[in-house]
Amino acid sequence: MEMKKKINLELRNRSPEEVTELVLDNCLCVNGEIEGLNDTFKELEFLSMANVELSSLARLPSLNKLRKLELSDNIISGGLEVLAEKCPNLTYLNLSGNKIKDLSTVEALDEEDDDDYVEEGEEEEEE
Repeated sequence: MEMKKKINLELRNRSPEEVTELVLDNCLCVNGEIEGLNDTFKELEFLSMANVELSSLARLPSLNKLRKLELSDNIISGGLEVLAEKCPNLTYLNLSGNKIKDLSTVEALDEEDDDDYVEEGEEEEEE
């Protein structure tokens, strides 16, 4: 199922402004990018996009109330600096199972707030 369709299904007759948790695990990202998620999800505090073949966070909307973000088992290798700008209240980030090779990719996030918790886990290595 494509991400846009999964979002519509998860809304369950609610408006995006009412949603505080959104689980999009195992749906399909078209071209490795976020689709269907926008700035109308103003109250979103928890977002899970595990195993969705996500490679880029460039289309992540501003989610000021987001505190927990699950991005495990994707193909993300960089571009995490967008999280500091788009998700200023993020306190938990799971990046395990992604294609991150260099720790400097996540170090930029740690400079924003020393209280943040970043779970890196075991990253896959490309051959």
